[in-house]
Amino acid sequence: MTESLPLSRRTVVTALGAAGFVTLPAWPETASAADGPASAADGPVLDTHPATEPSGTHVREVGGTHVVFQYGAVLPAFDGWRTREPTREYLSLDRKWRFRFDPGRHGLGEGWQSPDLDDRAWDLIDVPSAWDLLDTPGFGSETTPFGQGTAFADGYAWYRTVVDVPGSWRARHVRLAFLAAGYSAEVWLDGVHLGKHEGANSPFALPVAGALRPGTRQTIAVRVFRRASYTDYTAPAPQPVTDDHEIPYKPVDYWPYAGLTRSVWIEAVPRVTIAKLLVAGANGRLEVRAVIENHGASDFDGRLTLDPGRDSGARPTVVEARIAARSAGVVRVSVPVPRAPRWSPASPHTVTARATLTAGKPSGPRVDTLSTVYGVRELTVGDARLRLNDKPLFLKGLNWHEETAARGRAMTPAEYDRELGHITALGGNFIRNCVYNRHPYVYDWADEHGVLVMDDIDTMWLNTAQEKLQTERYGLARAQALTMAWNQHNHPSVILWGLQNESEIDAGGAPVYRAWLADLKAAVKAVDLTARPVTWASNTSNDPAFDLADVIGFNEYFGYFYGEDSDLGPTLDAVHAKYPGKPILITENGTWSLAGNHGPDTTEGTEEWQAARFTAHWAQVVDRSEFVAGFTYWVLKDYKQRAGYNQAYNGISVMGLLTFGEERPKLVYEAFRKAAGPGAG
Repeated sequence: MTESLPLSRRTVVTALGAAGFVTLPAWPETASAADGPASAADGPVLDTHPATEPSGTHVREVGGTHVVFQYGAVLPAFDGWRTREPTREYLSLDRKWRFRFDPGRHGLGEGWQSPDLDDRAWDLIDVPSAWDLLDTPGFGSETTPFGQGTAFADGYAWYRTVVDVPGSWRARHVRLAFLAAGYSAEVWLDGVHLGKHEGANSPFALPVAGALRPGTRQTIAVRVFRRASYTDYTAPAPQPVTDDHEIPYKPVDYWPYAGLTRSVWIEAVPRVTIAKLLVAGANGRLEVRAVIENHGASDFDGRLTLDPGRDSGARPTVVEARIAARSAGVVRVSVPVPRAPRWSPASPHTVTARATLTAGKPSGPRVDTLSTVYGVRELTVGDARLRLNDKPLFLKGLNWHEETAARGRAMTPAEYDRELGHITALGGNFIRNCVYNRHPYVYDWADEHGVLVMDDIDTMWLNTAQEKLQTERYGLARAQALTMAWNQHNHPSVILWGLQNESEIDAGGAPVYRAWLADLKAAVKAVDLTARPVTWASNTSNDPAFDLADVIGFNEYFGYFYGEDSDLGPTLDAVHAKYPGKPILITENGTWSLAGNHGPDTTEGTEEWQAARFTAHWAQVVDRSEFVAGFTYWVLKDYKQRAGYNQAYNGISVMGLLTFGEERPKLVYEAFRKAAGPGAG
């Protein structure tokens, strides 16, 4: 067996707070904007990059708890998209914004970030939305010519809106929150550059203290960038456009939707505020870490009251909360919750906990509140089994992409309900969020419906050079791992952290690959109080880092891309023999069919062939359920991509159980629904 790397949480912890709090990290009140694109004038447009990823994401130990910081502040809870805490004020920016493409890259030089700019001639665009759907007729059709419309508008585009800032916000800590901006975004308030974010699918919040003028009307400007996938989308042999710093760094087989694709809002909180609640419910006990920021000039001496919630069987608990000026601290609460029901797919019971911060005595004035939903459940790995509440799990799962033909990645709640409703209709109990974080609605839905989740980040198809760059210098992959574990921490449905998808292992590159995965594993383990297992979707069953995984995950396409269907069983046996104590998860398997194309199940591309291939693989997995934890089909629905890879028609890959535009079931849909797990019948 390959020698294991030391996996110390200290490898990703950059500062210590032995006194129970740390000074808030130094961060400029106004950041410096990028000078301009790094590419040559006659070449493909590439964005500029600082020495390290631009949000300054890192983790610090604060009173024994590892806390994630971004932009000089604690990475806050993003419940403001749906929850309104009584101590906070919210200003939704989900509306029509002024919008303009910037193909000539003139915006910065011409002052498009300035509040004095006359933008009345600009177009209007909905936020949230993807600019891909702004003007691309036939986006969801398999027969529309490829390469036309705003779906192929790349480079820079600008968004602008105005807000009336309440005068009462003078005594508040104010942040501008984005649930997503693809691929990267730079943000200005009245011409003051607040910062830049990179990564299309992770939320971020920018403090605005250096630019805020309460009681006035101010202008928000956002410059969004998307790298072209190819120099010419209609060329017979299109040339890919790559950037070693970006993740993914090259074209991949899912659509890189662009723009402000999820909700945006401004949140004004007290200067002493509960930034985040980390909760872990297991074995009849609730462990809570309340991460508190003090943005004021005076030390805070007060109390934190933790209400474990109805049905928990516990009364509110009061503890001291002392936070030095301009510092972050952690208040720890541990309470028995003897009557809290366990969460499971069969009984997805959740409880709402609420923390209330008061000044002075418990009866003193209320300063801030924050609530979170949690579930009590025990997740363990051992003896080649993945167990929930001491019962072995078998995962009947689906990969899925977050998109519809009508809205792209800016889906509505009704669309989420319709798409995700197929999971339960199919008898599934598991989804893999390939290969990026989803809208918070998805995790809430999974908690409520008892569907288990493997969460993923954007680390797809990296090679050795990018793995080395990310680990040793740029740190964007680590930032995505940290924020994934931090943001989704409290969701009982999330049972696996996925670290990467099908990244390459060049000749002699195994040490770099292992060091990269060890770094990502250490990041999520540092943050997660519940020690969820880590896995990844390897492109090989002979991965040189499988000893680092808690659950072995790999994608397999026997009988399609290589080998025979019957090769799967012996391959699973060989992996089990090498790692007898680790459960195995098939993270992808599937084939394709053109809807309506019928014929023998031996003829590639028929609906019958697609269904038969699934059934053959499913049977071999179920026969080995004593060490195979489950099977994840690729994919719920046909999906869009730019790569033209693997049976794509107008960029639509037809590997789904459902068609893309009409969402019509194929034969494999019914085959999957009827597929019985171990012990059935």
